[in-house]
Amino acid sequence: MSFSPKDFAHLHVHSEFSLLDGASRVEDIVRAVKRLGMDAVAITDHGNMYAAVKFFVAAKKEGIHPVIGCEAYLAPRTRFDKATKEDRQPFHITLLAKNTDGYLNLIKLVTASNFEGFYQKPRIDQELLNTHSNGLVVLSGCIAGLIPKLILGGKSEEACRKAAEFKEVFGSDFYLEMMDNGIPEQRTINSDLLKISKKLGIKVAATNDSHYTERKDAKAQDVLLCIQTGRFIDEEDRMRFGGEEFYLKSAQEMYELFKECPDALTNTKEIAEKCRLEIETGKLHLPEYEVPAGYTSFSYLKKLAMKA
Repeated sequence: MSFSPKDFAHLHVHSEFSLLDGASRVEDIVRAVKRLGMDAVAITDHGNMYAAVKFFVAAKKEGIHPVIGCEAYLAPRTRFDKATKEDRQPFHITLLAKNTDGYLNLIKLVTASNFEGFYQKPRIDQELLNTHSNGLVVLSGCIAGLIPKLILGGKSEEACRKAAEFKEVFGSDFYLEMMDNGIPEQRTINSDLLKISKKLGIKVAATNDSHYTERKDAKAQDVLLCIQTGRFIDEEDRMRFGGEEFYLKSAQEMYELFKECPDALTNTKEIAEKCRLEIETGKLHLPEYEVPAGYTSFSYLKKLAMKA
């Protein structure tokens, strides 16, 4: 059976701005999506939104619907806890902006993750996420996500409770994220996610955690990973991606992986349709600061500069 490219959208995609972890250039992502016949794609770089405007402009130019997002790091305890090994191992979670409110909330989350939560990585926490939940679509994340980690740890009931908590905050904008990159543990996770989906009425969404544009780019991404971790390619015990499956797969390839659960594919298009952010370009957006009585902006700036 064939599957229409326009019925699927890649919603978990890393660009060159996932520094030393993504090998896909923004323009290449957009061109690849267009070549594959899809009409929407997201950018979800690790802990930052550096690519947001560049991606938005490039996608619009090619007639592709851009979805702005971020793969955030969720602190195991709070963003202020920075003492233990546990605090150095945050969970991954996929966040997408539905509208301007969501975009502004993403900016606030990323900013706070660096100024308040940074501990080896820029981290948010559940309290911060709940506070800035408006306008966001949330996916439960990759194999390093909170719910998948609980499942792999044999804590399926706790994973179900966490999913229920996310649903309480985000309602129908929370989705259980399924992946199949050939990693055996992912299939265990997917099986439990489907059970949670059925029990709680939470929709599933299939992603591919793309870190490079084409399969042949896997080696280049592996080199970036070595630079990031300070290791050599021929070292056996180093961090590496399992296989060469983390690329922008065609809709048909995704269908072959998830043909037993086609809703996981079509739900990605539903999510993309929810995300209708428009960014005004070609215009400077500068903040406005109020100055004390008796000063102009220039004279008050001069006073502060002289004081410093």
